Order: sequence, then structure tokens, then C-alpha cells
Amino acid sequence: MEFNFRQILSTSMVLFAIIDILGSIPVVIELRKKAGHIQSEKAAIVATALMIIFLFAGESLLKVIGLDVESFAIAGSFVIFFIAMEMVLGLTIFKEGEAPETISIVPLAFPLIAGAGTMTTLLSLKTEYATQNIIVGIIMNMLFVYFVLKNTERLEKLFGKSGLNVLRKAFGIILLAIAIKLFRNNTGL
Repeated sequence: MEFNFRQILSTSMVLFAIIDILGSIPVVIELRKKAGHIQSEKAAIVATALMIIFLFAGESLLKVIGLDVESFAIAGSFVIFFIAMEMVLGLTIFKEGEAPETISIVPLAFPLIAGAGTMTTLLSLKTEYATQNIIVGIIMNMLFVYFVLKNTERLEKLFGKSGLNVLRKAFGIILLAIAIKLFRNNTGL
């Protein structure tokens, strides 16, 4: 088992862009207003566990339903593409449901942090990078997610609404490029 700094950095950046916790600060603040309190530790731990479990069991789950990783990666490239379009164009394609009492787990840990785009990205990354490097990337991102969840109000004041908007759009462009790369790598185009 050999750790590769380049793979860890690439994995971390891809996950950072797809999770987009900085762009989600307004959503997190709104959820906090509805629930009164968000358990940052619980959200980060549950999201980390979901991602690591899916990293190992996702491929087997796909086989059970008769799909290969490449098909899932191509489908995931479309999901990532649409998430990126939301970020860049300010559209809302994916709707969030009402906030239940378990807001730290649903919708925060899943699907906001560890949602369909993140899960798809993990399987796509698995086709290109070593598993241990992906796990390090997940853990690095979840530490950052935890920090952001603990400090959402401070970060909102620091960046301001326009700063958060710029960050969201910049990461949207990065995600568009990632979606196109995933599509090309898994279709052979």
C-alpha cells in the first residue's frame, strides 16, 4: 500500500469541488435556522462513513443490479454536469425536501454532503486512483467540512454573499471540466 501525494491532491480537489461545502453555506445556514442546531460532528462522521462504505461496496452493489463501473461513471458525469450547471448558472435542478428533526443526517450528511454526485465521483475516482489515496482525500475533505459546519456563520460574514457566489461559480466551472473528463475517460472519446 503506497500513498501517492499527486493522487491524494487530485482526489481531494475533485471531492472538494463536488461536495462544495463552501457553496452550500447558505443552505447550511437555512437548515440551521429551521432546526435550531446542527450537530456538525454527527454530520461529518455519517457522511464519511457513507462515502467509505460506498467506496468499498458500491461496485458490488452495482454488480447486483447489473451495472458496470464505467456505465455508472458515465451516468455520474451527467449528474456532476447538472450540479455544475446549477452552480454556474444559479439554477435549481435538484430540489431539497423539508427539513426533518434529524437534519444533521438527512438532508445534511446525505444527500447534501454525501449525495449522488459524491457517490458517483467516488466510483469514478476508483477507476483512476488507488483506494488508500481516495480514503485520505475523503478524510481531508471531511475535516474541512467539519470545520465549515462549525463556523458557517463566521465564514458567511468573512466571504459575504458575493464572495460565496464567486466561489460557487468557480467550483462549478471545475466540476464541468471534471464531468467532461469522466465522460471522455469512460466512453473512450
